[in-house]
Amino acid sequence: MMERGHPHISAARQAELLVVSRTSMYRQPVDKPADHRTVSLMHRIDALYTAYPFYGYRRMTAALRQEGVMVNKKRVRRLMREMCIEAIYPGPNLSRRFQRDCTRPYLLRHLDIARVNQVWGIDITYIRMGKGFMYLFAIIDWFSRKIVDYELSSTLEKAFVMTCLQRALAIATPEIVNSDQGSHFTNPDYLALMALNGVKVSMDGKGRATDNGRTERFFRSLKYERIYIMEHESPQHLRRSINEYIHYYNTVRPHQCNDYNPPETIYHSIQVEQAS
Repeated sequence: MMERGHPHISAARQAELLVVSRTSMYRQPVDKPADHRTVSLMHRIDALYTAYPFYGYRRMTAALRQEGVMVNKKRVRRLMREMCIEAIYPGPNLSRRFQRDCTRPYLLRHLDIARVNQVWGIDITYIRMGKGFMYLFAIIDWFSRKIVDYELSSTLEKAFVMTCLQRALAIATPEIVNSDQGSHFTNPDYLALMALNGVKVSMDGKGRATDNGRTERFFRSLKYERIYIMEHESPQHLRRSINEYIHYYNTVRPHQCNDYNPPETIYHSIQVEQAS
């Protein structure tokens, strides 16, 4: 997500913040679709990770080899990074300077989440199609579990995340937004948008996706209840299917933590109580 000619951050500093080599920013991107074998491998990695989110690239490689897929660790690690997949376990500590400049502390530990729009969780997940894949960004209200907004994209450019957040913030303003430490959420534009709207920024500990567990549970429900049991052959088909599922999830699907009421019922009833 490097930006050449950034007015405030040098190329060297951008490379340091993103933990990549400086020379990589000068490589021209190759707009080449993934081949069928690569897409199939990514689909299988996604399915394994959804079932076993504690698999890092080494264990993922071993699991794939047990299934007869001959693949090396470097390739699995690269694909997992492209898919925004990271195992759930404490990762290596980053430098203090990196932490200070790019991340924010986790604000939700021991927090009593007692009202709607108190905390929103946000995240990106890989969504497979028959012959390709897309990325889904979702915003979930942690009290009601309602999907506040969402956006699909064929790339990981930050624009689709910012567009969705701006649209959601025009309707409601949370007290806290929680995310992981990915590059979409440690960039100045995202942090500036939160500050402009008076929203506190919370971030999971590195390698601890359980800190954003409610959002991760929604992604698992979506994949097991819709994505893995239906073939989506085009982006248009996938969009319609996800629209249908999220409408069902918000307005019909009973949720155990809501005393088996759907999220929309809780979201609006609590809003009315808070307003009265």
